[in-house]
Amino acid sequence: MPETAETGLITGNPAGLAALSSDGADGADGADGAGPAAARSPARRRRRGRWYRLVSPVVLVGLWQAASSTGILPASKLASPASIAHTAYTLVVTNSPTYGTLQESLLTSFERWAVGFSLGIIIAVLLAVATGLSRVGEAAVDPILQALRSIPLLGLIPLFIVWFGIGELPKVLFVLLSALFPMYLNTFAGIRGVDSKLGELGHVLGLRRREMIRHIVLPGALPQALTGLQLSVISSLLALVVGEQINATSGLGFMITQAQQFLDNSVIMVALIVYAILGLFLNGAVRLLQRKALAWRRDFGQ
Repeated sequence: MPETAETGLITGNPAGLAALSSDGADGADGADGAGPAAARSPARRRRRGRWYRLVSPVVLVGLWQAASSTGILPASKLASPASIAHTAYTLVVTNSPTYGTLQESLLTSFERWAVGFSLGIIIAVLLAVATGLSRVGEAAVDPILQALRSIPLLGLIPLFIVWFGIGELPKVLFVLLSALFPMYLNTFAGIRGVDSKLGELGHVLGLRRREMIRHIVLPGALPQALTGLQLSVISSLLALVVGEQINATSGLGFMITQAQQFLDNSVIMVALIVYAILGLFLNGAVRLLQRKALAWRRDFGQ
């Protein structure tokens, strides 16, 4: 084969391979003078992109502070960034009789979220597997879940107070339900969206049903399930804000309720910013999990 002999790629001719590599390098240097640096340019662009993402938030905060300092934005309507930062520092270093400390409130809220979110995700995955792999399971369970999904969470507040009181359980249940439905819907869609040809391949290879689920169905549904996980994180945090304002005595939602009574906008903004930072952190953790779990996909591996 003449082409093989010329390139040396398949015949294993080191000289041919070295010559080809040298030519490619010379061509790259001659084209843009970058050489090895050109190979590192995508990583540099990604690093620069991360820094660029900070530009718009910094500019927004600067404009916000300028508007507050010049009186365009009254403090009675919205506290300035400097005032919010001072309030946050005070809440961290001082145990206020009205609000407690910021770190204790954050820890309490995170514990509520973690319990409700974990239970919601586990239940959602089990229900999605049961309904996604069985027509009988779908007929029995899916209509109930679809009906419950249509009920607004705010409409459940009076019932939850009557059924479970005003303790921790209603707050955890709010988070659980808000995390359950996005995860269930996306995992169910992922299971049903697995290519049927993969199932045929599994039958040809002699895989049992359990092996088929483990090696074909669940990996095939993983991308959609991780999308559901990302949606569940955000929706559960929104539910946490609502749940913690129902006769709570601790947590970030409690701080917001107390600050509302005292018309303290700076404390409200501190709590909301902490919610936002918590959401960004958790969303980033899910995205990292996506990159690790879906490294076999080219778009995630790059």
